[in-house]
Amino acid sequence: MGDLMKEVADTAARERLWEPGDTIVVAVSGGPDSTALLDILQRLSQAQRLSLVAAHVDHGFRGEESALEAESVRRFAEGLGVRFEAAFIDIPAFIEETRMNAQAAAREKRYLFLHEIAQKYAASRIALAHHADDQAETVLMRIIRGTSPSGLAGISLRRTEKNVELIRPLLRMNKSDILRYCEERDLTYSEDSSNAKRHYFRNSIRLDVLPALTKYNPQLSDSLVRLAELASAEDEWMNAETRASYGRHVKLVQGGCQIDRKAMLDLHVALQRRLIKLILNYMGLETETTSFDGVETIRTAAGDGAASTWSADVGGGIRCLREYDTMRFLHTGTEVNDAQPVRYEYEACGVEEMTKRLAVPEADAILTFTLEAPEDGSMRSGRMEAVFDADELAFPLTVRNRCPGDRMRVFGLNGAKKVQDMFVDDRIAPSRRERIPLLIDANGHILWIPGVRRGASAQISSSTRRVLRIRAEFTSEDDIGSNKTHSSIHSIGKNVGGPGIAE
Repeated sequence: MGDLMKEVADTAARERLWEPGDTIVVAVSGGPDSTALLDILQRLSQAQRLSLVAAHVDHGFRGEESALEAESVRRFAEGLGVRFEAAFIDIPAFIEETRMNAQAAAREKRYLFLHEIAQKYAASRIALAHHADDQAETVLMRIIRGTSPSGLAGISLRRTEKNVELIRPLLRMNKSDILRYCEERDLTYSEDSSNAKRHYFRNSIRLDVLPALTKYNPQLSDSLVRLAELASAEDEWMNAETRASYGRHVKLVQGGCQIDRKAMLDLHVALQRRLIKLILNYMGLETETTSFDGVETIRTAAGDGAASTWSADVGGGIRCLREYDTMRFLHTGTEVNDAQPVRYEYEACGVEEMTKRLAVPEADAILTFTLEAPEDGSMRSGRMEAVFDADELAFPLTVRNRCPGDRMRVFGLNGAKKVQDMFVDDRIAPSRRERIPLLIDANGHILWIPGVRRGASAQISSSTRRVLRIRAEFTSEDDIGSNKTHSSIHSIGKNVGGPGIAE
C-alpha cells in the first residue's frame, strides 16, 4: 500500500470516516485531487466493502474544455468499474438570474446535485477532495476577510448536511503528495484553466499571497493547517459547552425562547456570544448572517447599565427584546402589538353563582372563584390569591384586559393609581401588559390584578359573613407570578446544528 493510500486508510479508521458496507458518492471534478481520491477509494473498496458512485458536474463555464473533462472522468470511472453520474448545469445562466457570486453559485448547484445522487443510491456519505493546501488557503482567506475563532477551524474533516455526511479523506494530505501519487499511479487528470485566473480570491491567495508570506515563514502552510486543527478541536469543545448552557438556561415559549439576562451575564463572555448565536441559529437565522456587531448589540442590551426595556430586529424575521430581567427572542409577529391589542372580556360570576372556574386563553390563565365562610382561614391570600367580602361586591364580576386610562383604588393610598404605573413598578414585561387579566365589578371598578396588586374594595372585616376567594393560575413560562404549573413548549426553528461556520 502506497504512503498516501495508507495515510487515507489510517485517517479513515482513526476518524471513522466510513463504515464497512457504506455507499459513498465521490465528487470528481477531473483534477488531480479528486482523481487521486477516487482511485484510492476504489483500491480500498474491496477490503472495506465500500460501494462507490463517481459524480461529476459540468458547470458550463469553459465550453468544450468542460465537456472534454466530463468525458475523461466518465472513462476513468468506468475503467475502475465505478458507477458514474454526471450533470450539465448552466451556471452562467443561473448567475444571470440570481446575481450570485460565480463560485457561490457553482457550489450551491454542485452540492445540490451531489445530494440528489446520494439520495438516488441511498448513500450515507459524500467524499470531497479538499486537501491540506486548500485548508491553508481557506484559513488565510478568512483571516484576511475577518473571522471568528470558529472560522479559524477552516474546512471540517467531516460534517453532516441534509442527513448525509460530507467527508474529506485527503484534508490532511499535501498537494505535492497527491501529485506524486498521480504520477506514481500514472493517472491522467485535467488541469482547470480557471485555476490561473487571479480575479478569483482563492486563486490570488494561492498564487500570490501565500508565496509572498512564505518568505517570512517557509512553513506557513503547515502552520495554518495546524492552527485549523487546534481551532477545530477547541471549537468543538466550545460548541458542546454552548449547547449545555442552552439546555440549562434557555426556555422555549410561544413563538420563540427566552433567557434570564443575569444567568446569561454570569457566563464567560465567549459563551455569551456563542449562546446568542446558537439561539438565533436554532430559530432559523443562518450563522453567516449573524454579525459580531449584532451579537454585541444584544449582549450590551442585556447589561446592568442598559435600558430595562428594549427591542430590535436582528434579521431573518427575528426580534430580540429585553423586558427587565428577561431576554426574549421571538419570530416577528409573535409579540403583542401595543397599538392594536386584542380585546377580551368574560363574565366571571354573578350574585347567584360564586363558585366557578374561568379560563382566560388570551392570558394563558385560569381563575377559580370559591365562596367560603369567614372561619375557614379566609384571611389567607397572596399575589396569586385575593379574598373579598362577598356582600360588599357589586355583581356581576367580569374579567378583561386593560383599557387606556385604567386606574385602581389601592389600599393605603389616597385616590387611584394608573394601572400602567403599577405594571412599570412591578416590572411587568411590555409584551405581557395587554394580556394580563383584570377583575372588574359591576360599577367598572378594578378589584384585583393577579400577580400585581389587590384594590381597596370589599376588604375583609370582623362583620364579614361570606368570603369570595379568587385564585389565579398561569399556564405558560413567560407569565407573571410564581405559581406556573407547566411550560408551554413550542418549536422555535428548523435548524438544529451548532453555531459553527458553514463551508
